[in-house]
Amino acid sequence: MKGEDVRKLIDEANQREKKDYQKMNIEELSGELRGVMEFERSIFEKIEEMEKKGTESDLINYAKMIIKNTTGREISEIQEIYLEKIDRDYLSS
Repeated sequence: MKGEDVRKLIDEANQREKKDYQKMNIEELSGELRGVMEFERSIFEKIEEMEKKGTESDLINYAKMIIKNTTGREISEIQEIYLEKIDRDYLSS
């Protein structure tokens, strides 16, 4: 069952709704960035709980790697668009 719990967390991260960040304004992007970071934090808290309960370390390490990569890509995408919009809207004028 522990392996199934890890799989559920990975699925939860992979099934997050994909959003069109290009269409969002700076304030919305800021909120999305906070949301992704909070999601990542909550998932890592769940992984820590599983680790304390004795879930196999290989599964824990795999989950951490997948979650970090998944949320990292989303955070990077938001940051890139956020910085482009700040540059375009505030610095280039």
